[in-house]
Amino acid sequence: MSEYQYYEFQAVDRPLDEADREALRALSSRARITATSFTNHYDWGDFKGEPITLMERWFDLHLYLANWGTRELMIRLPKRLVDRSGLDSFLDGCRLAEVLESDENLILDILDDGEPGDDDWDDGSGWLAALAPLRADLLSGDFRLLYLLWLAEVETGDRKDDETEPLPGIGPLTGALRAFAEFFRIDPDLVEAASEAHAGIAGGHLSADAIGAAVAAIPEDEKTDLLRRLAGGDPHVGAEIQRYARTAASPADSAMPATRRTVSDLRRRAAAVLEGREAAEAERREAERLRQEREEEEAQRARLVVLRRRGEAVWDEIESEVARRHASGYGRAAALLSDLKVLSNEDGAAAAFNDRLNDLRLRHSRKWQFIKRLEGL
Repeated sequence: MSEYQYYEFQAVDRPLDEADREALRALSSRARITATSFTNHYDWGDFKGEPITLMERWFDLHLYLANWGTRELMIRLPKRLVDRSGLDSFLDGCRLAEVLESDENLILDILDDGEPGDDDWDDGSGWLAALAPLRADLLSGDFRLLYLLWLAEVETGDRKDDETEPLPGIGPLTGALRAFAEFFRIDPDLVEAASEAHAGIAGGHLSADAIGAAVAAIPEDEKTDLLRRLAGGDPHVGAEIQRYARTAASPADSAMPATRRTVSDLRRRAAAVLEGREAAEAERREAERLRQEREEEEAQRARLVVLRRRGEAVWDEIESEVARRHASGYGRAAALLSDLKVLSNEDGAAAAFNDRLNDLRLRHSRKWQFIKRLEGL
C-alpha cells in the first residue's frame, strides 16, 4: 500500500442532527457517519473537507493518522471552562501543539510529523476512543496530557538540561495518558521515569474526599445552579466541580514533592529504567532458553530410551528414510543418526558408530542433500 490516511471525528457535547449528517455526507460518500461520529480512510486521494472547519462547526475531538508518519489529535474545549493561563504556561515554547480560538471555544491542535518505524503500520481505528477521556481531564484541570507534550520535547532535545518539569511527575498514569504516549511515540522509558513521581491533586486523580470537601464549600446558590444545569443535561458540571476542587486544594492536600526534577534528572532516570528493562528482558530470555534446553534434553532422553530398545531396527529405518529421496526423509534419517551418536558415546561404541556412518556416506554419496544433512555428525 503506497498511501493510507485515517480520519475520525467525535461529537461529545452535542449530537449531530439530520441536517448536520447531510452536510457531512456531501464531503464524503464513503464515510461512516453516526449521530456522534464521522470516520473514513483513504488509500488514494484526500479528504475534501478541512478538519479545523469540522471541529469549529460540529466536533469535539479529531484524530488523523497517515502511513508516512503524521499523527494529529485535536481537542475542542469551551473557553469558559479552561484555565487559559495554565494552558498557555504548559505550551510556552512547545512546537508540537498550538491553541486556536473559535467563537466560544478553544481548539488544542497536537501534530507530530515524525517518521514511521519499520513496524509502525496502524489503521487508526480504536485510538480516538482510547484518547477521548483526555478532554474531560483537561476540562477538570488535569494537565498531565500537556506534561507528556513537554516530555516529547525532552526526548527530541528541544528542552534544556536544567529546565524543570512542569508538574512534579505524572503518576499514576491513566489508560488515556498511556494511549497518548503510545500514539505520539513518546519514549516509554522517559514516560516511566516521569510517572514514578505522583502529580498530586494539581495534576492527577482527585480523591472522593477532596471532591466532597469542594462540593461542601460551594455556596448554596452556586450549588443550585450546578444542579439545575446538571438536570438540563450540561455535560460539563462534573468537570467544573473537579476543577474547583483542584483550585481549592492546599499544597498539603496535594502531597507535592518539595522539588521538581530537571530534564537531566529525567534523562538519567530514563536511562536507568532502560537498563533495568533490558536486564530483565535478558534474564527472561535466558530463563526461556534454559527451559527450552531442559525440555529438549528430556525429549531426547525419551527418544534415546526408545531407540535403545529398538536396536538394529533403527538402522533399517534410516535406510528406508534415505531411500525416499526427499527432504523430509533425509531430515528424519539425520535426526535418528544424531540420537544414535549420543547413544554410542554413552555406550563406549563411538568407533563402531563412526564406521557405520562412513559406510552410509559412501553408499549414498551422490545424494548431496542427504550428505549435507550429516555435517557435524
